[in-house]
Amino acid sequence: MAAVPRDAGSGPAAGARFFCTAGRGLEPFLMREVRARLAATQVEYISGKVFFTTCSNLNMLKKLKSAERLFLLIKKQFPFTVSSVSKGKIYNEMQRLINDDPESWLNAISIWKNLLDVDAKKEKLSQRDANPLKRNVEENDIILAKKLKTEQMEEIQENRECQLEKQIEEEILEQGDFITEREQFQEEFESDVAKAAAARNQSDLTFRVSCRCSGAIAKAFPAQEVGRVIGIALMKQFGWKADLRNPNLEIFIHLNDIYSVVGIPVFRVPLASRAYIRTAGLRSTIAWAMASLAEIKAGAFVLDPMCGLGTILLEAAKEWPNCHCLQKVSILLFLTFHLGKSLS
Repeated sequence: MAAVPRDAGSGPAAGARFFCTAGRGLEPFLMREVRARLAATQVEYISGKVFFTTCSNLNMLKKLKSAERLFLLIKKQFPFTVSSVSKGKIYNEMQRLINDDPESWLNAISIWKNLLDVDAKKEKLSQRDANPLKRNVEENDIILAKKLKTEQMEEIQENRECQLEKQIEEEILEQGDFITEREQFQEEFESDVAKAAAARNQSDLTFRVSCRCSGAIAKAFPAQEVGRVIGIALMKQFGWKADLRNPNLEIFIHLNDIYSVVGIPVFRVPLASRAYIRTAGLRSTIAWAMASLAEIKAGAFVLDPMCGLGTILLEAAKEWPNCHCLQKVSILLFLTFHLGKSLS
């Protein structure tokens, strides 16, 4: 039975709260996968979506095979009541998704940025490791520059040392109170600068709202109208700028008769889009689920005599590289070879 929707923010401190969209009937496969692959906790589902909490990084999240798309959860709550309610009240309730709890939005944005920053740093490190000669040259340049700077600083320090020794005691006595006040002022100044920088980073964000409505609310409110209301509320609350073509951030909203869900797509490309599948055939998520039912182990032979485009075999070979995958052409060659050998 589907879990009852409940209000949720970005998740506990131990991990971030995510949800994945999944094809109908694939929710149990996805629930098992997030538990096994991501060590996820608080796993629950509603039709077409699986919610979970995990500390896994982007590299691990990319490995999900039964999910369509991955989102960082901002809010999940009960649906809006449309019958016998004026449009103005519904608009106010939609805006309350942002205005009632702006902290959950800021926390989600912070987690989203951290995920991207960590992933970008790992990518840079991998690029550096891929070119060790260039890295060694850069490190030598840095070491020489630091050595030269240290020598210059030592010369300057020696020239000033004598003068400073005579003034140290007087300055300590005269400026003792001033130093304390200066340190306090410095701390307050740094705090204000940090707050201003955070506010500036938030205001520099560009966004767009992708809205999907179904059920009663879809009959009363077109998705574009809901997106416009949410977009205006975000601009007023956080000072973000709308950009429909190339935004930094995308906000996903799904409203229906069962739940209201708001999240941030973690990847621009859906998880179900596999780079190694060149020709469209059976849906990749379904192919992976079918292959997983075979309980493939290392060294096993996977036979698919009616494989068509071979999507199931592709998923099996990618997920279990130590198995041997045979399609109908391979089987015919295999049988022809052994049959001819036995006749001879």
